[in-house]
Amino acid sequence: MNIPNFDDIRPYYNHEVKEKMQLLLADPVFDRVLMHIYNDPGKIKQTKQLLSTFQTIEDLQYNYIYELLKMVISTTTKGLTFDGMEHLEKDKAYLFISNHRDIILDSALLNYLIFKNGMNTTQIAIGSNLLILDWIEHVVKLNRTFIINRDATSRELLATSQKVSEYIRHSITKENISIWIAQREGRTKDGADMTQVGLLKMLNMNNRKSFTEGFSELNIVPVSISYEIEPCGTGKIKELIEKEGDEGYVKTSKDDLKSMARGMFDQKGRIHFSFGEPLNSEIMGFNTDERPNELFQQLACSIDEHIHKQFKLWPNNFIAFDMLKGSDTYKNKYSEDDIKIFSALIKEAQSEINGNPDDIKARFLNLYANPVINANF
Repeated sequence: MNIPNFDDIRPYYNHEVKEKMQLLLADPVFDRVLMHIYNDPGKIKQTKQLLSTFQTIEDLQYNYIYELLKMVISTTTKGLTFDGMEHLEKDKAYLFISNHRDIILDSALLNYLIFKNGMNTTQIAIGSNLLILDWIEHVVKLNRTFIINRDATSRELLATSQKVSEYIRHSITKENISIWIAQREGRTKDGADMTQVGLLKMLNMNNRKSFTEGFSELNIVPVSISYEIEPCGTGKIKELIEKEGDEGYVKTSKDDLKSMARGMFDQKGRIHFSFGEPLNSEIMGFNTDERPNELFQQLACSIDEHIHKQFKLWPNNFIAFDMLKGSDTYKNKYSEDDIKIFSALIKEAQSEINGNPDDIKARFLNLYANPVINANF
């Protein structure tokens, strides 16, 4: 795709790969990133030589990113599983809308799975607030990421939203390239995954058809992403507590960078992706006599219901629910060893966060229990 009016938000094109890769490899900060990943000067030199040979985004993704993700999976998880891929046609473009738990890995692992199963990788929506260093911008744009401007003024917001809406619809309906976007701005901090109606309104801005026809042509697929150990769980709870404090919470670029690194390299236990069926037939069954706001709310509820029902619940989720409710409802879903491991996670959070230990525990339990509550609502 070579449409000039998308130049400020689009990923890099293949003919730009060589130039942008040279800029990335010349960035001394990127050298420190590679050292953090490999901790081996010889491996870093070898990696930079390999990266310098790539001519296309496909080469980069298939011959490096895929292998890097295999390393992350093997060293920081207890396995990556999935279901529902049979709902997808390999030569068709989709709009994957998922819950959002980790800044990098949600979309990266989705792409890893669909590539592994014979599909082309998606384009990825990312907020401009995360492009805090030059090397990050080069890395994400070399991996089919397009930019949503989070710094737009209220006067600019309408135009920037319309451009993103047009870009997404064009990619899916004209270029046959899939898109991934999170169901909400920012990661879920309390485990209660909810779709923002504002996101759906943005997606509809460039719809020239009816509500049902316009959303059906996007081929929306709800995706549930479930981590056994919540990525940056203590950080999320800390952020919630500080937001409610007297001084409030001001996130810095360093906070985002730290979350990206911890999400990648901290232990995550088991991870499961569940791909739902495309919502086309469900959307076409909506009552179009309803007011637009009611239709948007109905679509948001539909996406949420699928994400909640598809969510893979781990022993930690059931333990948290029973602890929170003071019950033994799910006692057959976990063992004494599971309880000990989860209790250690709670103590770790209490030791890392300044605040009332009981409040920290309650928030930690909610983070893990809410998926159980939502799945059974």
